[in-house]
Amino acid sequence: MSDSLHLVCPHCDAVNRIPAARLTDAPACGQCKRPLFTASPVELDSARFERHLTRSDIPLLVDFWAPWCGPCRTMAPAFAQAAGQLEPRVRLAKVDTDAEQTLAARFAIRSIPTLALFRGGREIARQAGAMGAREIVRWVRSQGG
Repeated sequence: MSDSLHLVCPHCDAVNRIPAARLTDAPACGQCKRPLFTASPVELDSARFERHLTRSDIPLLVDFWAPWCGPCRTMAPAFAQAAGQLEPRVRLAKVDTDAEQTLAARFAIRSIPTLALFRGGREIARQAGAMGAREIVRWVRSQGG
């Protein structure tokens, strides 16, 4: 890791620069003063997705899901639990594929739930199907997240 990291605030989407050594010290946003990590996934629309994808220096784990999908709803608590274990090294986010069909098409999401792990603005790994919290954490860490 470099001396400092850029992190997008999950509340106001401001880009913050945090010393890498202070990442685990519960940093707060310089603009809205709220915590940069909340141990819960961030809901993203297209505009917010782009900002979190391209402006943060930590990996982004995205759960592509839909409200009508039973396995998606079943996995949601496990995904939230995984956020508490993976933050602050990884940002977890959710994208509703019904509301954000352009994003679903852009990333060729064919089945849901699908987890996609991004680093440096590029997808580095993908996993389809519902998983438990332990499996999500294990999978992300096996991918270098």
